[in-house]
Amino acid sequence: MNAAETLLAAGCDDDLALQCGEQRITYRVLRRLVRQNAGAWQARGLRPGERVFVLAPDGIDWVVTYLGVIWAGGVAVGVNPRLSAAELEAIVADSEPRFAWCEGDVAGTVEGMSRVDVMVVRNDAAWAAEVAAASPAPVVKRDAEDPVLWVGTSGTTGTPKGVVHVHRTVVDTHAFACGVLGADSTDRFYATSKLFFAYALGNSLFAGLRAGATVILDPEWPTPERVEAMLERFRPSLVFCVPTLYQKMLQGGVARRLAHSGVRHYVSAGEALPAATRKAWREITGIAPISGYGTSETISLMLYCDDDSGLLKPTPRTEIAWDEIADTDTPQRIWIRHSAVARGYWRRPEAQADSFRAGGWFSPGDVFLRHPHDRLEYTGRNDDLLKIAGQWVSTLWVEQRLAPVLGDAVLQFAATGVSTDEGLTALALLAVAVPGHEAEAQRRMAAAVEALPRHRRPRWVHWMEALPLTATGKLQRSALKGLHAQALERSAVAA
Repeated sequence: MNAAETLLAAGCDDDLALQCGEQRITYRVLRRLVRQNAGAWQARGLRPGERVFVLAPDGIDWVVTYLGVIWAGGVAVGVNPRLSAAELEAIVADSEPRFAWCEGDVAGTVEGMSRVDVMVVRNDAAWAAEVAAASPAPVVKRDAEDPVLWVGTSGTTGTPKGVVHVHRTVVDTHAFACGVLGADSTDRFYATSKLFFAYALGNSLFAGLRAGATVILDPEWPTPERVEAMLERFRPSLVFCVPTLYQKMLQGGVARRLAHSGVRHYVSAGEALPAATRKAWREITGIAPISGYGTSETISLMLYCDDDSGLLKPTPRTEIAWDEIADTDTPQRIWIRHSAVARGYWRRPEAQADSFRAGGWFSPGDVFLRHPHDRLEYTGRNDDLLKIAGQWVSTLWVEQRLAPVLGDAVLQFAATGVSTDEGLTALALLAVAVPGHEAEAQRRMAAAVEALPRHRRPRWVHWMEALPLTATGKLQRSALKGLHAQALERSAVAA
């Protein structure tokens, strides 16, 4: 099989496949451009199994290049073009790609790397002419278990890992969109996240193509105002967004202006969707976001919640299993099986052994409580679950209890487990007030913390200018303990 061929098989020739600004191409044209692009890669000497970094803003060229590499038998690796030179060089050195397809200044950055040997292909007029002159390539057939694409983990809890996906990965990427959202070829998919992020790649681009629908692309970085403009101009019916952006659109008044935008379903993933955010979005727009759970290792959403319970259930074609342990009241890791589960990690044998099991099973680092009827309550990552005063405390539980009280006075906040001078475990809270509302934010925070059960109350609350985010816009939780230590040092000096 070939994943690119599979992704392009469903769309009718004259139906619109991709739209990016004024550019619009049908499935007929997309298939032709992918074959032509694959021919250019083969002329450059790309061999089956070799990796090609795709380093550019989202757009039709990005999709054509990505699928062209796969059509030619290569392995496509979407990479954030906003990475620093040091971050990018480390990833290139570890991943050993044969080529890097680049736009703008990032091409010069890659060419200037001293530690790596990679051929840079600039997306310029010369490359366009090269593609136009190439002979359309017949599809290169590969085994269903051969590598086809890599996705980087978000790095929320440490160093990102390279996740190796295989050709069968794409077969059921539309199971959630079609089976839960009711998507078909008349829908218009739009993700606010960029295509190097698994959430957008699997659930918008891949799912949209597998459904024969239209996928809307945007080269610009998402802001509340940009999302509003995209919805107003392109009228997507299915919108895939992240909780932080939903909250910003609520706070900035954008959500109210989206009440009549024609969206059929909003989906939230990437992080846990606070119940207060879901409720506010429904009250203002009339549509409650469906909360989804997926990882870079699954590329598609594996769990979802479409009601106010907050409890997750498997998406179509997803199997869930548990390890047999005595304490069923303790949050546990789960095992997930789905055709979209990756083969494993690149050069991470310990992580591979911990997270992947024979038979196509994968276990994320997150933990869940099991409820009746096999519903799951997400309680955070395994290292976010703390024993305080003899009782289990999840940082996620604490954050969810605080969120409704903090409301629109606090822009960001997060809880983390830390050690006291006595060697005990305690909670620290780091928060960012909405500019101009610092006093109100502090008042609400004090009231919210006081209302928590004693063992769940943060011992420290630190007010920050901003909290660190990963390249995909998720909270970088691995940095929180360090910020707590720095805040304590500043307090000691001030005293």
